[in-house]
Amino acid sequence: MSDQNGPPAIVQAIQDVGERASVLVREEIELAKAEVTQKVSKLGKGAAVAAAAGVFVIGALIMILFGFAYLAYWAIPYPNGQEFWGFFTVAAVLLLLAGVAGYVAYRALKAGSPPAPKMAIEEARLIKETVSSHDPETTV
Repeated sequence: MSDQNGPPAIVQAIQDVGERASVLVREEIELAKAEVTQKVSKLGKGAAVAAAAGVFVIGALIMILFGFAYLAYWAIPYPNGQEFWGFFTVAAVLLLLAGVAGYVAYRALKAGSPPAPKMAIEEARLIKETVSSHDPETTV
């Protein structure tokens, strides 16, 4: 009787191991995809904030140029020619906004770079150790 039950049980066990290994591989692939998607998302957000910082700097440069134009107008003796201070104030606010946006972009880009699936790689290493170990219960 043991001969009849022996081989089918072994075949079933091998099939179970194969199915479980396949499930583990699929889960590791999904984990890697999720990690890379998260990192790419952070990089995209950082790039968008960096673009906003660039827009603020360009706006500030335009305001500085207008300020210098009014400053030149004021330096040449014309009556009531002190309108440039408003332009300098706007330029300073834009530069401050650019600095804040640049800092936020730097932090977002630093957090998202490089996009590598670290958790999936670590999990795969642990699975490999468990499968190749002579005593798998001690590796968990």
